[in-house]
Amino acid sequence: MGWQGHLDLHYTRDGERTIALDRHHGPLRVLQRLYPEGDAVCHHVLVHPPGGIVGGDELALQIRQEAGTHAVITTPGATRFYRSAGEAARQHVSARLAEGARLEWLPLETIAYRGCEAENHLHFELAPGAQMIGWDVLALGLPASNEPFSHGRYLQSLSIPGAWLERGRIAGGDVLLLDSPLGLAGHRVVASLWLAAGHALARPLAEALVDSARERIEAGALPASAGVTHLHERVVVLRALAARVEPAMQLLQAVWAAWRPLAWGLAPTPPRVWRT
Repeated sequence: MGWQGHLDLHYTRDGERTIALDRHHGPLRVLQRLYPEGDAVCHHVLVHPPGGIVGGDELALQIRQEAGTHAVITTPGATRFYRSAGEAARQHVSARLAEGARLEWLPLETIAYRGCEAENHLHFELAPGAQMIGWDVLALGLPASNEPFSHGRYLQSLSIPGAWLERGRIAGGDVLLLDSPLGLAGHRVVASLWLAAGHALARPLAEALVDSARERIEAGALPASAGVTHLHERVVVLRALAARVEPAMQLLQAVWAAWRPLAWGLAPTPPRVWRT
C-alpha cells in the first residue's frame, strides 16, 4: 500500500475574518496559515512531507467554503509524480464554494517524471455569486537534466459543473501529440489559468479580463504559444506552452496580478512562499 493522504479544509466567517478548520490523515497537511492582506483573506500553504507521489499513493484534498469566505491556497514546491512500478499515483482536489465565496487555487508546478503513472483530478463547484482564480502548470520530464518524458502516462481531468469539463491523457511515447505542430509542438510545459464564476460574467468584465491577459502575453516571453479566450459565459481561460516552467509561471503570475484587481478590486498580494 502506498501513502494515503487526506486533508479537509472548511472555511467559515468569524465576523470579518476568514477562518479555517483543517483535519488531516496521512502525509498531507497545512504548513502555514497566514493573513498578509488582513482578516478577510486566509492564505494556506499545503505540504506533502514525503516530497513526491509514487505508484499506489493517493492524495485527496477537500475544500468547503461558506458564504463570503476567501481562501488562497498554494504550495512551497512542485508536486512530483515519480516513476511507478505499475500502479497509478493519484491526486484528487475537490472544492465546493457557497454564495459569495472566493478561492484562489495557486499551487506551484506539477512535474511528471518519466515512467510515472499519474492521475490528477480537479473539481470545483461554484454556487451563484462564488468566484475563483485557478491555475495548473504541468512539466513533462526534466529535459534540462537529460530526463525526458520518454515513457509513462499522465491523466488529468478538470471540471466546473455546468461550465467546463475536460479530460486528457499524455503518454510518453505519443510522438504525434508531444511533437506535432497540432499538439504540443515540442514543448514540455503546459499551463492553464482560469477565472470562473457560479454565474455569467458581465460582458465588460469578461472583455477586460481577456484584454489584460492579451497585453501581458504580448509583453511576455511566450507571445507565439499562449492565448486567452472567454471559453464560456462563466469562464475565461488562458493557455500556454513553454519549453521551461519559469516563463510559463511568470506569465500566469502576471495575469493573475492583473485579474485580481479587475475582478475583485484587490491588490495582488503574492503568497509569501513565492518570494523565498
